[in-house]
Amino acid sequence: MFLQDRMNRAFEESLRDSGISRTPGQFVPYVDIYEDDVSLTIKVELPGVRRDDIAIDVTDGILTVSGRKPFEHVDAAESFHVVERQYGIFRRSFNLPDALDPEGVEANYQAGVLEIVLPKSPATGSRRIPIIRECG
Repeated sequence: MFLQDRMNRAFEESLRDSGISRTPGQFVPYVDIYEDDVSLTIKVELPGVRRDDIAIDVTDGILTVSGRKPFEHVDAAESFHVVERQYGIFRRSFNLPDALDPEGVEANYQAGVLEIVLPKSPATGSRRIPIIRECG
């Protein structure tokens, strides 16, 4: 029993020292955001999340990705020594620039990575306004 207590304490200390958030029931997926001349792309890492458990919404210039990553170990006989993987509900929101076309958003999900492509509006950029006539 003494050895088991020492092992448990060592695992707890390694988790505490690693800086890993242990908030139960919350999952914070990592994202990459980049753009090119025609679109803005957001990639969200969602390993172990089923496609049907993901929701994507664009409202008032805010893109929200939400869902849940279930904790699938329900056997009461299991005794965990380390739980570093994150589980639970997640929600990430991003303010979108006005120059994007929310009607043309496309999303793909493959190998645990959600890719959202937001096309830029064709009317982006600056425009020179000609002066038609001189007054006065």
